[in-house]
Amino acid sequence: MKDNGLLSFLKDSLFSEECALRGGLLQSLDPRIKVLGFALILVSALLARSIGFIFCLYLLSLCLALFSGIKLGFFLKRTWVFIPLFSLIIGLPALFSNFTPGEELLRINLGSFSPAISVSGVLTFSLFVLRVAATVSFAVLLSMTMRHFQLLKVLRIFGIPQVFVMVLGICYRYLYLLVEIVENTYLAVRSRVGAGLHYRAGQQVAGWNIAFLWMRSYRLSENVYMAMLSRGYRGQVHVLEDFKTGLKDWLWLIFTAALIICTLRFFH
Repeated sequence: MKDNGLLSFLKDSLFSEECALRGGLLQSLDPRIKVLGFALILVSALLARSIGFIFCLYLLSLCLALFSGIKLGFFLKRTWVFIPLFSLIIGLPALFSNFTPGEELLRINLGSFSPAISVSGVLTFSLFVLRVAATVSFAVLLSMTMRHFQLLKVLRIFGIPQVFVMVLGICYRYLYLLVEIVENTYLAVRSRVGAGLHYRAGQQVAGWNIAFLWMRSYRLSENVYMAMLSRGYRGQVHVLEDFKTGLKDWLWLIFTAALIICTLRFFH
């Protein structure tokens, strides 16, 4: 079961709604106010040019995760896989004075090639990585504390075109089934051929499974859409629960609005 750990982690990361059902701080907020507040925080993170301020925003995301009943290690594992790690690689060139001129901080002696790391390069790199980490953390935190049908309804309330909401809803349902198919196919191949397969035979098996997966996924996408239509889906998200706004929601909105005002006034 260790070999399919990546697929299982991806499936759990994308589709687990266990955190959204807990009685934490963010789960208790009105979804409309929560989405609006997170949008203001993301705008603040994108506009801010202060490393200290963005770092405080990142610490805020960790505190909100704890107050929402999300374990810190679980949250960090979800937020630092994929996008932030790639941002480290993408931002590495900014460290060097060839790309970010400035006062030399450190020179790496590699013989004929001796690149220098500049102070402004370190600041630019740190700002970039922290901004990515903060925005990804808040985006993941929002998805973990809100059920997907609530998010679809909020998008329609905010005027997002119905066709985009419909495509998003179908993709959510279809991706879950697709990941299940990939996981089951992988387990089936490993259970029948094991790990000692010759690479040429392995290429044939992989090629056949890719073709089979494409055909099956194409049929599955049609079946998923037809199943949704047969159950009354007409492109509109219907949620049985009504959204209600309370004092806690207005305090959250005031707090996030103060953040963006502070950003524009002092850190922009």
